[in-house]
Amino acid sequence: MAKEKVDIVIVGAGLTGLTLAYYLKKAGKKVILLEKDEKVGGVIQSVSEEGFVYEKGPNTGVLSTEGIVDLFDELNDVCKPETPTEKANERWILKSGKWQALPNGLIKAICTPLFSLKDKFRILGEPWRKKGTNPDESLADMVKRRLGDSYLDYAVDPFISGIYAGDPEVLITRFAMPKLYNLEQDYGSFIKGAIKKKKEPKTELQKRITREVFSTEGGLSNLIAALLSKIGESSIVCNCQNIKVQPTEINEYLIDYELNGEQKELITEKVVTTFGGYELKNLLSFISEKLLLPILNLRYAKVVQVVLGYKKWQGKKLEAFGGLVPTVENRDILGILFPSALFKGRSPEGGAVLSVFIGGTKKSEMIHKSDDDIKNIVLKEVKETLYSDEAPDLIRIFKYEKAIPQYDITSKERLASIDKIEEEFSGLYIAGNIRDGIGMADRVQQARNLSKLILKTD
Repeated sequence: MAKEKVDIVIVGAGLTGLTLAYYLKKAGKKVILLEKDEKVGGVIQSVSEEGFVYEKGPNTGVLSTEGIVDLFDELNDVCKPETPTEKANERWILKSGKWQALPNGLIKAICTPLFSLKDKFRILGEPWRKKGTNPDESLADMVKRRLGDSYLDYAVDPFISGIYAGDPEVLITRFAMPKLYNLEQDYGSFIKGAIKKKKEPKTELQKRITREVFSTEGGLSNLIAALLSKIGESSIVCNCQNIKVQPTEINEYLIDYELNGEQKELITEKVVTTFGGYELKNLLSFISEKLLLPILNLRYAKVVQVVLGYKKWQGKKLEAFGGLVPTVENRDILGILFPSALFKGRSPEGGAVLSVFIGGTKKSEMIHKSDDDIKNIVLKEVKETLYSDEAPDLIRIFKYEKAIPQYDITSKERLASIDKIEEEFSGLYIAGNIRDGIGMADRVQQARNLSKLILKTD
């Protein structure tokens, strides 16, 4: 069997793999992307039906890194970010059955009914509080120490439910929220750090990191389509089964896989994996189980997303990004996003699209409920929180057993194992959301950094 030789093989054609392939191809490298599914994009899949546009995976990204800003510059001729209208910038938090705006500044934090009087004084005193000394402090402990219990309950807990579908008591700050951790460590305070960082000199690219929410016109799949158009379909192989990587005796890697029942082989000096941690045992079977175990043991949140489409919305006026539900409110949903309030063309005029999330690490059993039970739960919550008892014109249910990796105390050992593997096997890079963050901007930034590292080592 003839073995095709290429410069780099990337396993997994999600956002990380596609972005990496784009930059490497732009630098003149011969790259092959291997994807096990029928199409590229991973969990980023936009759907248009019955007058509605919705996402099966992540609903939005955030313009929070140099990498994502730079990528949109690169794709400017075929894809541009779409940001929400100003009226949709509010985040709602449910308290005692009523939605309250999450405060976005110190004055609003002091005036909001979300926090106790005691904790409002704690917020005012935050700049003078001593910084923590435990590098493995949980996010919950850090927030309680600096800002108080009610801030944890009605700001951080729902925020973490929205990002990680996780538990701030379990997530470790320096892994799950490194920017927040560094504010305290570098500046001694969240508030002082935020003020000082605003005053620090920035490059032109850094000035354009707005931290705005984004999508692309017609859905996030258009970002995937733009990358695909730049890379070229000839560099991507979908429907690859039983992909396996093996080192050779001459500092190369043999990659074999099945395609339509036929065995295929590639030879390369560099391999990048972007698969989930649970898939690496079969992919990298040459690595000892002891070294792989911390990666294989990575815990994932189980999440159910329910999309509701209304041709005529008659509930609460949706002038916000969405609403998040604190654990202490004891409800059956994590939150509701309002995509049709954020972006144009997501529903018929006067209608609405809602994305409702249930499950997460605190209620992982939700994923095992029947579709009828899930539908009843979601419609009950929408009726009670958004005052709509109209039957939706569209309802779609998506279940994700391994939705979001949890950056808990095991992250230290996992990252150490990844470093050891990459050190022992030169030319092998382990990427994806098992490290360096879970958001779209994190994925793009990782790919951008990795492309520079790979090109530097040539």
